[in-house]
Order: sequence, then C-alpha cells, then structure tokens
Amino acid sequence: MISPAAGSALALWLDQQRALRGAAENTISAYCADVTGFLGFITRHKGAAQGLGALAEITTSDMRAWMAHMRARQIGPRSLARKLSAVKSFYRWLAEREGFEPTAVLATRSPRFQRKLPRPLSVEAARDVIDTAEFQSLTPWICARDRAVITLLYGCGLRISEALSLTGADAPLPATLRITGKGGKERLVPVLPAARAAVDDYTRACPHGIAPDGPLFLGARGGKLSPRAVQKVMEQVRGQLGLPATATPHAMRHSFATHLLNAGGDLRAIQELLGHASLSTTQAYTGVDTARLMEVYARAHPKA
Repeated sequence: MISPAAGSALALWLDQQRALRGAAENTISAYCADVTGFLGFITRHKGAAQGLGALAEITTSDMRAWMAHMRARQIGPRSLARKLSAVKSFYRWLAEREGFEPTAVLATRSPRFQRKLPRPLSVEAARDVIDTAEFQSLTPWICARDRAVITLLYGCGLRISEALSLTGADAPLPATLRITGKGGKERLVPVLPAARAAVDDYTRACPHGIAPDGPLFLGARGGKLSPRAVQKVMEQVRGQLGLPATATPHAMRHSFATHLLNAGGDLRAIQELLGHASLSTTQAYTGVDTARLMEVYARAHPKA
C-alpha cells in the first residue's frame, strides 16, 4: 500500500513519460510495476505509508535493504538493474518537483551483470534464412509474406514491431521509408529493390483486402500478423539450416548493421539507420571490437 500522494506523483510521472518522452505502453507498465514495488517495500520497511515528505528522506540504509530484499526474492542482476533505473528516474523527477536532494537513491550502485551481445549471422546464413523462409508454409501467399517480412528485417534493419506496424498505405514501398521507432523517434530508412520486390510479390498474392489504414502484413485469417508467427518461422528455418538459437528475427537486424559496417559503413550513419539513441548500443549490435575501432581510427583521423 502506498500513500495517495505518492500514488498521484507516480501517475503524473508516468503521464509525462508517455507524453513527453513517447514511452511505449509496455515501458510505462514496466515503470509502474517497478516503482510501485519499490514504494510498497518502503511502506513495509518503514511500517507506514510514506508521503512525499517521507520519501524525500530515504537513506542509503533503506536502499540497501531494498536491494537485499530484491536479491532474496531471486531477482537477477539484469532485472534489478532495470528496476533501480526506473526508481532513479522517478526520484530524479520527484526531487526536482519537490525540491529535495535525492543523493541516497541516485548514488545506489547498479548490480553488475554481463551483457549478452547480439550474435549476427554471416552474410551467407542471412541469405539462406530469407531463401528458406518462403518454404515454411503450403500456402503460396503466406510463403510470399514470410519472405517479405524477413527481407525487411535484414534489408532495412527494422525491428519486428516496426515491420508489422507498416500499413497498406505504405505499399508499394517507396525508395525511403519513414519509420517511427522506440520513444516515438522517427528515422528515414532506404528500401532496397529486393525488399520492395518481396513486398510487391506478397501484396499481389494476398487473398485478403489490404486496407490503406490497416496492417500491411496479415495473418492467415486476415487479421494483423503477430510477432509470434514470424518468430515461429525463424525457429523452423534455423532448425532446418542448423543455426543456433540466437538466430531470431532480431538477429536479422543485428546482421544488417554488422554487414553494413564490414562493408565500410560509417558507425554514426548505421546508428541513424537503426534508430539508436546511443552510439554504444550500435557498437554492441555490430560486435565492434577494439581492433576494428583502431583500424577505423587510423584510416579516418586527420592526424593519423
């Protein structure tokens, strides 16, 4: 149980995250659960619902108690780091609004965890995935659809949610797509002729009416295609090709970025194509190692 004042503050913060930062509803739900869980713990820890004045007096000892409680519940380092990040973000906003110093919360160190770097496919494997994807159904138009979706993931570096958010008005695909990604951030993505051709083949074969304001990619019964259907196709393909479990739809996006970089693409330009806010995220996606960075540095730096 949290105090009405704390609940109202949390609701206002979530509204601002949604309106000003364009946070997705899944993100908002996760923020709400993480911060509510923290506030609920503080209530139990202190023995009473904490108003805004009490929340401003959270100590380092309180934060340590919360972290220990989370570990006792078998919350892993990665999940705990995410929860702490949400709590810090809320407290940063609350402190500015209420005029107090949130040092105890903001100074809490995030648990260390080993980041799982994405594993891109080789160029040959990526091509094999696209070629094999169209043979996972006995229905010709579904075969064309699966090829079109996976070609977009690899050929344009789209997230699966972005590909499935395309509408009938987007077809035939233009030379450049305007994609709205995470946080409502827009980017322009060039569309390869092969991707345009794959989508054209699908739209011609699709037996269902594709409305301009409806989804471009449809399921077998004419409704919006689900991400799970695409994931299932990739599961079948990787089994047939002997690829590892990391060969997911998202791995096609990783591969897009890595293959561009290996072909001489600029890391900053690839960051823009992927829609990453941070260059470090792009660096992780592309599996850039120190030797590769030094090679680029030596070739491009004006004093090299």
